[in-house]
Amino acid sequence: MVVIYIMKKLSFLLLLLFILPGCQREPEGLLKEVLEQKELVVVTRNAPTTYYDWHDELTGVEYDMTQAFANSLGVKVKYILKDSTAEILEAIEKGEAHIAAAGLTKTETREDNFLFGPVYQHVQQQVVCRRGGKRPKKAEELVGLSLIVPADTSYVERLNELQTDYPELAWSIQNNSGTEELLEQVWLKKLDCTIADSNITDINRRYYPELNVRFNITKPESVAWVLPVDADGLLSEVEHWFDEFEDSGDLQRLMERYYGFIEVFDYVDTRKFVRRIYKVLPKYKKHFKQAAKKYDLDWTLLAAQSYQESHWRPRAKSPTGVRGMMMLTLTTADELGVQSRLDPVQSIMGGARYLRRLHNRVPEEVQEPDRTWFALAAYNVGMGHLYDAMELAKRLDKNPYTWESLSEVFPLLTQKKYYKTLKHGYARGREPVSYVRHIRDYQNILLQKLNNN
Repeated sequence: MVVIYIMKKLSFLLLLLFILPGCQREPEGLLKEVLEQKELVVVTRNAPTTYYDWHDELTGVEYDMTQAFANSLGVKVKYILKDSTAEILEAIEKGEAHIAAAGLTKTETREDNFLFGPVYQHVQQQVVCRRGGKRPKKAEELVGLSLIVPADTSYVERLNELQTDYPELAWSIQNNSGTEELLEQVWLKKLDCTIADSNITDINRRYYPELNVRFNITKPESVAWVLPVDADGLLSEVEHWFDEFEDSGDLQRLMERYYGFIEVFDYVDTRKFVRRIYKVLPKYKKHFKQAAKKYDLDWTLLAAQSYQESHWRPRAKSPTGVRGMMMLTLTTADELGVQSRLDPVQSIMGGARYLRRLHNRVPEEVQEPDRTWFALAAYNVGMGHLYDAMELAKRLDKNPYTWESLSEVFPLLTQKKYYKTLKHGYARGREPVSYVRHIRDYQNILLQKLNNN
């Protein structure tokens, strides 16, 4: 009887092997269209939080994510750029695009008309005004202000909700302007205030340091891709891809790349840096470019690093004795052949050579842009401590080849239980993390100002 039972089970399992492949559903609807045409059409907007040109290459959170999703399907991406949220959603409604990837928040109204993909970010709506201008502290104090927001946005939905409590609250709607443009209008003193998502504010007040967040008008809201209501098959594919994208750590690395340098906003320092871009940088720009070209570096990165080191002051001196535009030690200057650390040309050239040398010593497993962050950290704290941090990352079961991991591990080098077991011992581990973050911040601001010009 046992033998008969086993034979029946085997027969059933074999039958399933033949039947199941035939039960797999063929792609339907928009997913089938994408796969047949080998093209995913994405509607987005040109902005630093979504999709933009950086050194003649396309980049941005939404760009990188949609490229990763398209690669998982084995198709190419066609991008359609729209100026406003209204146009983006209209493109989805009219079937002009398969996915809207534009930093859109999930709202009840939108969920009635569209499908939403997995949440990949949380933001809050903020009232943003200008320093020295209007100073509302709560919703009722928005009454009487010159307040403009983009049309058909979640900001309008929130203002409509607030108006039920404050009937005199009024605002204007701009049909052809995005949030970034209205933030600039606030900075130019052409309107009192606007409303922006917190991630957009964080990026843009580095370009316009006088922008000031007065208060939040929402709790954290979810950001996700938007799809047509009949795109269930495509949505399932997005959800499947996203699970793997998130589990692999790629999502976290992506967010670190674009937002990792944005933590604490320093109004005074940022404003000072912006002024020096126009008043001081022109004196040394050609030298940064020459050094960067010679040592295969990005000149804006080199300039940003120099500002972090010396604020572009040739005679700068630290309490530890490092000097010049690139703050070289006397020993390092001798090794690099720098005869005078106070000579800005020699200092810039020497600093570039030293950074390239460190960059070459970073293990080959480290990929860009992390490789550059590793080299900058070594410039600040030394190659030995960089290697120690990588070793400690391994011990803590973290990836030693990503900046995301090292930025978590470096601060541990101040703790005796960790540094006493490492070759180079104690290090002020928070400094290289802050050092890299500030340089990334300065470079981001510098590039934006150069693009605007």
